[in-house]
Amino acid sequence: MLYDSYTINGHGEFMSRVFAYCRVSTSDQTTDNQLQEIAAAGFTVTPQRTVTETVSGSVAAMERKGFMRLMDKLEEGDVLIVTKLDRLGRNAMDVRTTVEGLQTLGVKVHCLALGGVDLTSSAGRMTMQVIAAVAEFERDLLVERTRSGLERAKAQGKALGRPAALSNEQQEAVRSRLERGESVAQLARDFKTSRQTIMRVRNEKVVKMDLTAI
Repeated sequence: MLYDSYTINGHGEFMSRVFAYCRVSTSDQTTDNQLQEIAAAGFTVTPQRTVTETVSGSVAAMERKGFMRLMDKLEEGDVLIVTKLDRLGRNAMDVRTTVEGLQTLGVKVHCLALGGVDLTSSAGRMTMQVIAAVAEFERDLLVERTRSGLERAKAQGKALGRPAALSNEQQEAVRSRLERGESVAQLARDFKTSRQTIMRVRNEKVVKMDLTAI
């Protein structure tokens, strides 16, 4: 079935406006394949109702400038086509929030990667619930594995966290030179590090002195 923009079909029925949202992550990619896939699925989308943008998939849907422009255009009865779920959010929960927001507007959302199912329909909502459950399961597994890994590393005596920018010897040298009145900026240049690192070493010394005095 072909969709057009606010037209009357051969049976005198009112048809929906159809929009397409296509996203790529980097500037060396194009949305051409996505547009071709949408056309091959039988959807006719005019250039005026096609929104494309280059933005990382880690960015939430409502933080994407192109997607926000699209939201301003959509009205009740419209249809939105995407090729994959990640066009609608950075993770399963974000996608679910986006779809629920579109459903509230009265917009149907078709995802071609899921067989073109309307995510706002009963079948689509069930599909979203399954996806959200799987995503939550995977997140719980990741948290559990991370915690177990940290516990093993701690039991083995491994240092956790980022490595120090300066070695213990360098930190002692910094403290000595600070006591002699040398500037933070000069020490940062000499040790090829940031002023924040030098100030952190200086502040750590102050804290240790205060603890000793207690």
